[in-house]
Amino acid sequence: MTYADALTDEQENQIAKKNVWLYLLCQALGGASAPINIALGGLVGNHLLGEDKSLATAPVTSYNIGVAIGALISNAIMRQIGRRKGFMIGTFIGIVGMILSGLAITAQGFWLFCGALAINGVSSGFVQQYRFAAADRGTPEFKPKAISMIMAGGIAAAIIGPQLVIYGSDLAAPVPFAGAFYCAIILFVLSFFALFLLAPSNLSPATAHTPPPPTRTVWQIFSEPRFFIAVLCGTSSYGLMSFVMTGAPLAMVHHGHSVHDATLGIQWHVMAMFAPSLFTGHLIARFGKETIVFTGLLILVACGAVALLGYDLMHFWASLILLGIGWNFGFIGATSMITDCCRDGEKNKVQGINDFLVFGFVALASLMAGQALNAHGWMFLNMVIFPVTIICFIGLTWLRLHNARQVS
Repeated sequence: MTYADALTDEQENQIAKKNVWLYLLCQALGGASAPINIALGGLVGNHLLGEDKSLATAPVTSYNIGVAIGALISNAIMRQIGRRKGFMIGTFIGIVGMILSGLAITAQGFWLFCGALAINGVSSGFVQQYRFAAADRGTPEFKPKAISMIMAGGIAAAIIGPQLVIYGSDLAAPVPFAGAFYCAIILFVLSFFALFLLAPSNLSPATAHTPPPPTRTVWQIFSEPRFFIAVLCGTSSYGLMSFVMTGAPLAMVHHGHSVHDATLGIQWHVMAMFAPSLFTGHLIARFGKETIVFTGLLILVACGAVALLGYDLMHFWASLILLGIGWNFGFIGATSMITDCCRDGEKNKVQGINDFLVFGFVALASLMAGQALNAHGWMFLNMVIFPVTIICFIGLTWLRLHNARQVS
C-alpha cells in the first residue's frame, strides 16, 4: 500500500493541488527561458554568421536537441533521486547554460553559442517534466486538470521571457542580445528555492524499498495503439509548431517588420500556447482527449491557411496565435493520452520515450525550418502543415475504429 492509498480522494487532491501550484510557479519561471532561446536563437545565429545565413536556425536546433536529451536525462535522474532533487539539478544546468550563452555572444562564437543553447535545452528538458510531475498525485479525474494547470504557467512565461528579450537584450551593451541571457539566470535561481517547498510525489518511505513491478519493453509499449497515436499527434503538433515558429522571426524581419515586432509576435504566440490551458483540462474532461487533439489539429490547419494570405504584420501575428492555440489542444490532449498508457513502474520510461521522440523531432523541424525558409520561403513552411495534419487525422480515426472493434 502506498501513502496515497491511505488518504481519501479529497485529501489526496489537496496535496496534489499544493504541488501543482509550486510546479506552476516553476513552470512560469523555467518556461520563460524558452521564448528567450527561441526568439533570440535565430537572430543571434543570423548576427554571428557571415554571408551564408542558411544555418541561422542551428542554435534553435541545438536547443531542441538539448531538450530531447534532457528528457531522457531528467527521467533517469528523477527515477533515482526523486522529483525535487532532479528539478534542482535542472535549474543548476539552466544557470550554467545562460552564463555560457552570454559569453558565447561576447566571444562572437557561433558554434559555442550553439553548444550553450544545447545546455539550455537540457535544462528545458527538466522543465518539461513539470507537467508529468503534476500528475504524480491526485485522483484520475484530477490529473488532466493538473497537467492543464501546469501548462497555464506558460502564460506568465509568455510575458516574462519576451519582456526580458525586449528590455534585457542591451543590458550588456555594446554586445547585443547577451543581456537577456544573463537576466534569465534569476529565473532559475528563484525556481531552485521554490522547489524546497515541494511535497513528496512518489512512494512513501515505508514502501519506497518494495520491489518494482515488472515493466514492458520499449517495443511492447509502442505496440499499444493508443500510445503510438498519442506520440504521433503530440510529435506532429509540437514539430509543426517548432517548424513554423522557428522561421517566423526571421521571416518577419525579412519582410520588413522590426525585431521588436517579431519579438512581440513570439510573445503573442507563446501566450496563445498556454492561455487555453486555463480551460483545456475541463474541455478534455467533458469531450475526451482524442476530440481535443482533433480540434487542435484543425486549428493548426487554420494557422496555415491564414499565413498563406499574405505578409502583413497581422497575417504573421494571427497565424502565430492560431499556431499556439492549436499546439495547446494537440499537445496537452496527446500528453493526457500518454498518461493513460503508463502502468505501475513505467511512468518514467514511458514519459522519457515520449519526450525524447517529441523533442528529437522538434530539433529536426527547427533545423529544417532554416533550410526551408532560406530555400523556399515563408509560405512553404506553412504549406507543410497540411499533409502532416492529414496523417494525424487518419491516425485518430483509425484509433477510434480500433477501440470500437475492441468494445464490440
